[in-house]
Amino acid sequence: MKAFFRKLFAPLLNIFESGDEPYAYKKSHRTILKVVGGLFLFLASVVCGLGYASAQVGALLPGLVFLVVGFTCIVVGTLGTDRAVSKMWGNRS
Repeated sequence: MKAFFRKLFAPLLNIFESGDEPYAYKKSHRTILKVVGGLFLFLASVVCGLGYASAQVGALLPGLVFLVVGFTCIVVGTLGTDRAVSKMWGNRS
């Protein structure tokens, strides 16, 4: 199942998994990346919900940005390699 999702999200994962420079990885980075992704998804749902409730179309842009950032964090944190997680953290060795 993981191989199917890695293939499905390959265009996104390839951005973060490319390169051959050394990288520093800690297991906690992956966990924190997933938590931050979840928080961004929660924030996106709150912003879109409040924007819909108050009939403010302008709330869709920040909601969409939070959704994309949260989704990217969740995908890289769940399916990405150690190099991809390290790149999300700044790739300092």
